[in-house]
Amino acid sequence: MPLPQRERKYTYADYCTWDDGERWELIDGVPYLMSPAPGRRHQEISGALFNQLYNFLEDKPCKIYSAPFDVRLAADGEDDTVCQPDIIVVCDKSKLDDKGCKGAPDLVIEVLSPSSTRMDVVVKFEKYREAGVREYWIVSPDERSVQAFLLDGERYYVTVYTDEAPVQTLAGCVIDLKKAFSALD
Repeated sequence: MPLPQRERKYTYADYCTWDDGERWELIDGVPYLMSPAPGRRHQEISGALFNQLYNFLEDKPCKIYSAPFDVRLAADGEDDTVCQPDIIVVCDKSKLDDKGCKGAPDLVIEVLSPSSTRMDVVVKFEKYREAGVREYWIVSPDERSVQAFLLDGERYYVTVYTDEAPVQTLAGCVIDLKKAFSALD
């Protein structure tokens, strides 16, 4: 299959045929080539956050996944938006299938990289809100902070954390951000 063209709209079925060794995301049918593998700082922060969440979720019904993991945001069959967040938590197992997640995860975490900032802060932010992602974290390695967006109705409300961050969608879960950012020292 030839590489996708920006002027054409695609579906998840098309996306699944792109076997070119590159990673893509699909937003409203428009393909976006993802940057090369994230850098060391990004990976260490993402890994530290994943580890803390994974340990908290042990013996609990929610499941955690890290990229690359397809999240098809539309639960109604409109498979024209597929994202690969850095970390997701899904508590409704009916949203999981062999291809990934279909519908909004409960928690999405994106760790900013210079090449992904606009996509994470603007484009995917809006898609996650529209899809009903209950909690969306934007992690800034440069600022050593987390902007935690909590969905209330159709709006996200933000709280910024720098030391400890409670995960609102996982009762009792608090993430030690100093530990997560220690990779930067």
